[in-house]
Amino acid sequence: MNDEASTRYTSIIDQQTIGFRFLYDNFGDCGRPRIGWQIDPFGHSREQASLFAQFGFDGLFFARLDYQDWNKRLQTKTLEQVWMASGSLGDQASLFTGVLYNGYGPPGGFCFECGDTPIMDDSKLENYNVDRRVDDFLRTVRDQAQYYTTENIMLTMGSDFQYENARKNFKNMDKLIYHVNMRQMNGSTVNVLYSTPSCYVKAVNEANKTYTSKEDDFFPYAHRDHSFWTGYFTSRPALKGYERSSDNFLQICKQLDALSMLTAGHGARTKIDVLRKAMGILQHHDGVSGTEKQHVAYDYARMVAEGVASCQEVLNMAYGKLLPLSSSMSLPVVQFCPLANVSICPVSENSKQFVILAYNPFGREARHHLRIPVSGNSFIVKDAHQMPVTVQVVPLPASTLALPEFEASKATGELVFAAEIPPLGLTTFFVQASTDISDAQRSTSIVSDQSGSDFTIKNQYVSVTFDGDTGFMKSLTNVKSSLTIQLTNSWLYYRSFDGDNHDGEHQASGAYIFRPNGTVAQPISSKATTSVVQGSAVQEVRQTFSDWASQVVRVYDESRHVEIEWTIGPVPVQDGIGKEVISRFVTDLNNYKVFYTDSNGREMLQRIRDYRPTWNLDQTEPVAGNYYPVNSKIFIQDVAKSRQLTVFTDRTQGGSSLANGEIELMAHRRVLHDDSLGVSEPLSEPGLDGRGLIIRGKYYLYLDSIAESTPVHREMAQRIYMAPSVGFISTMMSPDAYSKNYKTSWSGLKESIGLPANVHLLTLEQWRSGKFLIRLEHIYESHDKQNLSKVANVSLETLFTPFSIVSVDEQTLGANQPLAHATRLQWMVKGHGKTKKDLSSYVTPVDPKKLIVALKPMQIRTFVVTVKVN
Repeated sequence: MNDEASTRYTSIIDQQTIGFRFLYDNFGDCGRPRIGWQIDPFGHSREQASLFAQFGFDGLFFARLDYQDWNKRLQTKTLEQVWMASGSLGDQASLFTGVLYNGYGPPGGFCFECGDTPIMDDSKLENYNVDRRVDDFLRTVRDQAQYYTTENIMLTMGSDFQYENARKNFKNMDKLIYHVNMRQMNGSTVNVLYSTPSCYVKAVNEANKTYTSKEDDFFPYAHRDHSFWTGYFTSRPALKGYERSSDNFLQICKQLDALSMLTAGHGARTKIDVLRKAMGILQHHDGVSGTEKQHVAYDYARMVAEGVASCQEVLNMAYGKLLPLSSSMSLPVVQFCPLANVSICPVSENSKQFVILAYNPFGREARHHLRIPVSGNSFIVKDAHQMPVTVQVVPLPASTLALPEFEASKATGELVFAAEIPPLGLTTFFVQASTDISDAQRSTSIVSDQSGSDFTIKNQYVSVTFDGDTGFMKSLTNVKSSLTIQLTNSWLYYRSFDGDNHDGEHQASGAYIFRPNGTVAQPISSKATTSVVQGSAVQEVRQTFSDWASQVVRVYDESRHVEIEWTIGPVPVQDGIGKEVISRFVTDLNNYKVFYTDSNGREMLQRIRDYRPTWNLDQTEPVAGNYYPVNSKIFIQDVAKSRQLTVFTDRTQGGSSLANGEIELMAHRRVLHDDSLGVSEPLSEPGLDGRGLIIRGKYYLYLDSIAESTPVHREMAQRIYMAPSVGFISTMMSPDAYSKNYKTSWSGLKESIGLPANVHLLTLEQWRSGKFLIRLEHIYESHDKQNLSKVANVSLETLFTPFSIVSVDEQTLGANQPLAHATRLQWMVKGHGKTKKDLSSYVTPVDPKKLIVALKPMQIRTFVVTVKVN
């Protein structure tokens, strides 16, 4: 079962699709799942429930529920309800949801593999106990039954690491079932049978009860006072970042395999499966969550690295088929630089001349600033049409030069320039080192130290002012909208609470639990040492807060947002104190305790500090108890001023707004005590040199009116995730010679403008028997900006360049059942009525002649399509 806090919806869908396909291939229709069994994840997301509903599931069960929520539901007999998991999809995302009574273990006294008393039903035995054990069991059943609304209850029999002795378990359960049911001869109304979650749901459904509904989610989760499972939102940030970037590469790999129409002879499917399966495994609730042991985290990273390398081979095959202008030409090997984020790229560092291939997996044109590690300070770059490109060579910051990974690099700077890449397509750049003084002057960055008076970096759209005394940000301005806010950004840390975990008061911070020692975060520094880099492509301010905390604030030419690249670590723990490191943004906005976070990268959820929508919260941890998972973005709004500040992340982090006008995000954690919840070791990652892990990541800031922020944050979150892939060819061919032999620009979409502004191509991959799998999604909610929340129409017939779609078979979201055949159980919901049975009733049928797909807000539509080569 996947984690629900740290995962993005694309990864969840891909993981489930792999499993569904395996089950169908081996068991046919009989192996199609109907129930979500999320018994161990540590909190539950609304988007997860929505996806399950769209898979065609009839129900969802889980075990972990906040202890205060549990108590309230016991009182109100609402351990079972219907989750209305989307404000836009309505009934389509409704899902019967049940909370398991005994966690995911057996009732007390009936764990036959744990040493509990077995059933002794031979009356000749001295330890004969069947009457007493049946009495005990019946009391257990009646105790549980009083909290449920039908005559059926589910007893889970088993737990972690059990059924190692199957005979012992089943022998005792067989006896228990027999003797309990024999009591019916004496008037007992209890009947026990082996069953499944699907059978249980069917029995409950046939009782025809009316259920209450829930519209929020189950975050954050606490199992007792002072024990909030909000640390794992950030735990192992390097693994979380690697998962996100590798998921991006998996989508690129699948797209290029499809667009180049690689055949079985290429073996691409097998190679893609290496990464596909590694990513599927990593979604585990003790995987991407960061709640595994250190050696297990290394193993996850190893599997993903092997998958990425395997997909690099697929990209070489795809480029080799797509780009040569004649069959007699073969494309030189395309190399990749997975360590470019720390300015390591051997091919660009060591070559005086090379070619860059930039592929854009997004369905609309991308304008993306490339940063290429180079050795030297003067370069000429030409685009696909051999026109000169404005470039800037930016010297590497001290934080990069100090990285232990950087020791083997020859890079002295980064070559920065804007790349305009067609939708679902690629473009080419020709790079050559130059000794011409005029070239050096054009590409040189001006670097200056700053102190004393305030200073500003800006472009046509955004301006950031810094305080000359402290070196911190002072204000942020949207130039086009003429909106300015006061904005300070600083780095702080919470001291981790140490304890022996014997009760809530003594709960320690660990891999799962975030528990600060107090409510006040300690500033890493009250001042930042700053320097300013200026040039034609980018302006940046480099801030150093300490020898283990720094960041670079960037404004690229023609960019509408501010980029912050932060470097944190090794987090010092020589003082014996664990530290939870945060970035805090303080503004003059008044958000009145309200903030918003995304649910697995899709719909936005309103959060209110110290508040839960479904029960009266007794807050025992004012900091940790207000943390929520931030998969891609968090924002605050000042409704009176109609202003919104949005902060985007490049990986999942814990985040909150703990005071009006503030946003904080936890970037790194290093704690010295275990929280006694299963990892059995402190979360203290050693890093490459054993001194502690150094993390580098990015935030993106966007300021605008509330109305104008919506289209930007919807689009931008997708663009950050679907970032271009950059490959390198080391060649001495001139740009002219290369262009005569290979395509230098190409798009997989026929329309140069790409898909409609409210549509995203979620999936494009080769499926089976020459067919393709395509998913299209509407990325706006029904209450978003009016013109973008309308129904979107996409013509499949004329969508792609390499092939035309000639027929479609619409499937459920998991691509394991034709939508026309998919039905779900119907439920009576208080205040809503009866849910629908047919999944096809939620969509507008696709005319087989016109092949136009209509997408309602937040809808995802899945098709297995037949194609013909163009």
